[in-house]
Amino acid sequence: MATDSWLLLPPLLLLQLLGVWLADAQTQQGSITPGSSLSPTAQGAAASWLSPSGRFGFGFYPVDDGGAFKVGVWLATGPQRTVVWTAERDDPPVSDGTLRLTFDGRLLWSAPGGREKAISRAGVPGSSAAMLDSGNFVLYGSGGRVVWSTFDSPTDTILPGQSLLPGQELLSKASEGDWSTGKFRLKMQSDGNLVLYPAETTDTAIDAYWDTGTFMVGFPLTLNLTSDGVLYLSGNNSRYMKNLTQANPPSSSGDRAGAYFRATLDTDGIFRLHSHRFVGNSSNYSSTHSVEWEVLKDMCLVKGECGPNSYCQPAGNGAAGCLCPPGFEFVDATQASLGCRRNSTEGFCGGRVAFTMAAMENTFWADQPYAVLSSASAEECKAACLGDCFCEAALFQDGSCTKQLLPLRYGRKNQNYTAFIKVGPDEHPEGTGFSPAREKKVRVDILVICVVLATSSVVIFAVSAILIHRYRRARGYTRPYGTSESSALDEDSPTRAFSYQELETATGSFTVELGRGAFGRVFKGSLAVNGAGKPIAVKRLDKMVDEGEKENLVRLLGFCNEGSNRLLVYEYMGNGSLADLLFKDAAGVNPCWEQRLRIALDVARGLQYLHEDLETHIIHCDIKPQNILMDAAGTAKISDFGLAKLMMPDQTRTFTGIRGTRGYLAPEWHRNSPITVKTDVYSFGVVLLEIVCRRRSMELEEAGEDVTLAEYVYERLRAGELGELVRGEAVDEAELERAVRAGIWCVQNDPAARPSMKSVVLMLEGNMQVPVPPPPPPLS
Repeated sequence: MATDSWLLLPPLLLLQLLGVWLADAQTQQGSITPGSSLSPTAQGAAASWLSPSGRFGFGFYPVDDGGAFKVGVWLATGPQRTVVWTAERDDPPVSDGTLRLTFDGRLLWSAPGGREKAISRAGVPGSSAAMLDSGNFVLYGSGGRVVWSTFDSPTDTILPGQSLLPGQELLSKASEGDWSTGKFRLKMQSDGNLVLYPAETTDTAIDAYWDTGTFMVGFPLTLNLTSDGVLYLSGNNSRYMKNLTQANPPSSSGDRAGAYFRATLDTDGIFRLHSHRFVGNSSNYSSTHSVEWEVLKDMCLVKGECGPNSYCQPAGNGAAGCLCPPGFEFVDATQASLGCRRNSTEGFCGGRVAFTMAAMENTFWADQPYAVLSSASAEECKAACLGDCFCEAALFQDGSCTKQLLPLRYGRKNQNYTAFIKVGPDEHPEGTGFSPAREKKVRVDILVICVVLATSSVVIFAVSAILIHRYRRARGYTRPYGTSESSALDEDSPTRAFSYQELETATGSFTVELGRGAFGRVFKGSLAVNGAGKPIAVKRLDKMVDEGEKENLVRLLGFCNEGSNRLLVYEYMGNGSLADLLFKDAAGVNPCWEQRLRIALDVARGLQYLHEDLETHIIHCDIKPQNILMDAAGTAKISDFGLAKLMMPDQTRTFTGIRGTRGYLAPEWHRNSPITVKTDVYSFGVVLLEIVCRRRSMELEEAGEDVTLAEYVYERLRAGELGELVRGEAVDEAELERAVRAGIWCVQNDPAARPSMKSVVLMLEGNMQVPVPPPPPPLS
């Protein structure tokens, strides 16, 4: 809902918001003076600092019956406390010490032995503090200005008058008796969308399980709660408002203090609006609790409710139970939510065990396939997974079959899908297609790969290249089903072992050299496939090292590990690099605008796959035109994984020394800051602007101009002179402006301001509005 001004708000709402502000402003400052202290074992006033009405308290609260305490803010709801904020929530509880406002203006917890920990994070010293009736504990500086408050750093709850700002999150607590960080988070994203995710995930759609759908508004939004229980989003200087809940009716006149509301991300991952209604007088009152609103009622829609390799099954009344699929057992039988693991250590690519496919009707896991079959029957889907030693499970729906690796995530009952799980029986049944000879061949292949992996990260990067090749599914690509197994270089076939003699013959005794790196040379060759010659590139490894080297070819076809001869076989990329295409112009022919835009989308989709679609995310660390190769069909593919960083499934950032190429390095490389996938987004932004302009990023600087390509492009955007960037070329003006805006967003100084690669793809496709970006960082 959009309005033109705050004047269009209901008068009652305006009065309530004004009342909250006045209550804070008129609270008597200095009620907690420097030198004041609290003890967890004290009684009366020394046990907590209360708000004027006594409704809220700040201090130590008990977390169990063993004399352990934490520091926080609570709503006094009778004999029990309802905790709404916790300090240092992931630290262990304390049993002794004092909480004090020091004479130099700091709020400290002091423990025996001289240990101290700061509770407040004020940049300037405080002169007094107060527990307000709004539930906000504040530290005042000189002149009565608030220099720190609990409202500024919410934990799992927001209160009336409090806001969740762009970039802020609520994090659920671990359990009803444990206020440490739990399994779920609610994020007010900078794109305007309020989204629920499992805690240890990135901000990607596959992990989201609820959102407000406000990511297209074009400006940041804030989540707010009013005193009468209205949760709403606002932005654009309050010209835009969207209510999530409606105002609650006023309480009866006999109530002591009416109703009090809080919005909490509860331990089960559901965001709820709670009310507490107080009845009685100040010396003898009681309260009732109600849930006024919740985002979901079906627990099985909460991603992460059940752990990896398990699935959620409704248990009635919104409750849920976690179950294991056939062939799996609980990681911990006493905690079903932790997920499941295979109950056998037998690998599908080794041993002499026969396997079958167990069908699970109406069951679904988040679809993260490594291969897709279209126009397949259910039986063909089962056979395709059964015949692929890497396939652990398959999902089938309406003729589409997707092959899956472990772990399976976010499983639940879903009427539209059938899941096939690979299981290993005690004895091999008839008719499953098991072949001892074929099984032996696969086992030898895997053994050789393991040897190479153990001695050199080169193969790790090559395997990553295979994964990149699979990203074509993100462009609507599906692999054909039913290809012949006799084709040694079929795309669905696993990497195969070549003899040294085969590769020596294929390369003509290694005569045509394509290039060389620090650890080997690359030769051109040709293999006979289905009666025709297939061009290949063969890397002859001269030595093995722990550090990776540059790989300029994309898909690994096979390998040779024969005596001292170690070679890797790749598909041959005959059309050179994007740098050749954009900058060399040897034949006097430049790619047209349509070709350049398609290339930009190819690269963006490849990075999206690396950043978001893989269980183990990959940061490439060296995106530049020289590392983008063109195949015979003009498709751009990312290469050179010698500097890439593989992230653990629960890892979103890492520290490493500077990697990459001058002109494409994100600013965080030079700040010794953690590296994330947004580092690649920056480099892609530079490449995108190079693709638009057909000029190198360093060209202006090398010519002596104190300006970057991004700054130059931004000035043309502000001046409405984008035509100068393409030098009079006939282009689609809307596409050109979208690409320029997207590129400028990608090269923002703050990684959090850069879009995800999924958003970049949507921008370039014209499926997402691209707001006017702020200026890029200046040349340094």
